[in-house]
Amino acid sequence: MKRLMTAFIATVLAVAAVAGGAVVPASAQSKKADRAASAQRVRVPLNLAVLVQDDLEARVGNELKVTREFISSLPAGSRVMVGYIRSGSLQVRQPFTDNLEQAGRALRMPVGSTSVAPYSPYIQVRDALKQFPEGGQNRNAVLLISDGLDTSRGFDYPSTVHSVDLDRAAKMAKDKGVAVYSFFAPSAGLTSYHRLAIQYGQSALNRLSDETGGRAFFQGSSFVTFDAYFERLSRAINEKGAAY
Repeated sequence: MKRLMTAFIATVLAVAAVAGGAVVPASAQSKKADRAASAQRVRVPLNLAVLVQDDLEARVGNELKVTREFISSLPAGSRVMVGYIRSGSLQVRQPFTDNLEQAGRALRMPVGSTSVAPYSPYIQVRDALKQFPEGGQNRNAVLLISDGLDTSRGFDYPSTVHSVDLDRAAKMAKDKGVAVYSFFAPSAGLTSYHRLAIQYGQSALNRLSDETGGRAFFQGSSFVTFDAYFERLSRAINEKGAAY
């Protein structure tokens, strides 16, 4: 029996060595995971407008959970607005509130149809910018989830990447001190299949974010989940805060 127990212990130790050396206690693993999660959270209170283009492909709805988790992870004192960019006007489902759980619940599946496609997504971005509270200590930011494509005045590089409405949105954001962060996602229209349309849309989002002190997130021409985007978004916001 003693020999069997000795052999068993030796086997356990050997497996542990192959797996990477010393066995890490569960409590230490939990603390490490908590530190990693904390490092991915935004550390500064925000006034954040989450804007979703309503004609985005329906699969964008699969990202509602991680988007709600990001909103609920914002630090105390943050205020969030949720709006949908669609034809005609901005649909505000939740005005600015410090009830982050309530703001998260205001998110819904995009309609995913060209019937609600906006004339230009940047017109409704300006409508959202007008609703930011004046004063206060919070930093101001927009999270724009959009295909970025404005074909209202033509389908070429100057007309889309340097559209009049994009220019106006960028100027208003800079005047109001609002950084625009953007996630690219394809719509039910051109950006669901047209590579040039995707390039124009991504370039437009990149320009808007760059000019306003934010950052655009996309990966090639395909749609990816938002998990990695939110990690990078949190780092970008924290890095910007450290620069102040």
